[in-house]
Amino acid sequence: MKCVKTQDAVGHVLYHDITQIIKDVKKGTAFRKGHIVTEEDIPVLLSLGKDNLYIWEKTEGILHENEAAEYLRDICMNENMIQSEVKEGKIELIAEIDGLLKIDVDKLRAVNSLGEMMIATRHTNTTVKKGDKLVGTRIIPLLIEQEKMEKAKEVAGDRPILSLIPFKKKKVGIVTTGNEVFYGRIKDTFGPVVAEKVKEFGADVIGQTIVNDDMEKITKAVEEFIEQGADMVLCTGGMSVDPDDKTPGAIKNTGARIVSYGAPVLPGAMMLLAYYEKDGRELPIVGLPGCVMYAKRTVFDLVLPRLMADDMVTSDDLAGLGLGGLCLSCDVCTFPNCGFGKGV
Repeated sequence: MKCVKTQDAVGHVLYHDITQIIKDVKKGTAFRKGHIVTEEDIPVLLSLGKDNLYIWEKTEGILHENEAAEYLRDICMNENMIQSEVKEGKIELIAEIDGLLKIDVDKLRAVNSLGEMMIATRHTNTTVKKGDKLVGTRIIPLLIEQEKMEKAKEVAGDRPILSLIPFKKKKVGIVTTGNEVFYGRIKDTFGPVVAEKVKEFGADVIGQTIVNDDMEKITKAVEEFIEQGADMVLCTGGMSVDPDDKTPGAIKNTGARIVSYGAPVLPGAMMLLAYYEKDGRELPIVGLPGCVMYAKRTVFDLVLPRLMADDMVTSDDLAGLGLGGLCLSCDVCTFPNCGFGKGV
């Protein structure tokens, strides 16, 4: 790379993109890297504040920002993603499908710790729609050593930092418990809320069974849905520690593997997550606390996208939800898109 006065740059090849900003009108590239400067370009370049220009002088082992940006693309890009145009050392990745976005957080931190480059992503384990921006990358300097970009590839390893898992078309059974609903003392308002949430992910609700506070009947209702081909069973009601609340014990009695009874999230602390093994598959059974019925966002909204993508949720995953798990009822919260809250 060589710096020359703009008036002396005619016939030379631009080393970098040159941005033009017109207030309230546009921000874009006036001249692209590789452009051969002409006499007519000189007044425009001077009007953009470019009294001097960098022209191309290729040096072994040194990468231009756009070349280096392609390394970051390769580090991040996975199936079901498309890339933006490379411009000014920047590349963005866009979702090609609806799905669950997952980020290898440790590798992301490791690459960003190298300096002179950056990768900014959405939060991991969040729902994205086709066309959503997933990640933005940038090389900070105009030039960077190829050795440093090779180090970034080494730190990132063989698999991309991002993955986008498509949601599966699931059959869902709903078991609603409680004497007050079973005997008609109150109308069930829990089931419709849960059904609406799973339908947002394209699920089919194959039925809802209402049973009284009888542990054996609750267990039987869950097992019947599994026999009918349900991929997931959601139990609403009876999740507290009161003597009349039988749902946790009923789920356990199916023989399902209990991942956790309780989660460090408010609202939603009394959620139970279990997996039932059938035909080599592990089917989720979820005991939903009452807050899911009336709060707009709860622990269920944190877990549901992963269940719909067949992404196994562990007890360690649930324990990690404690950081940021206290909902402050923000008026502007848009979780799960922002990842910071769960507005009510």
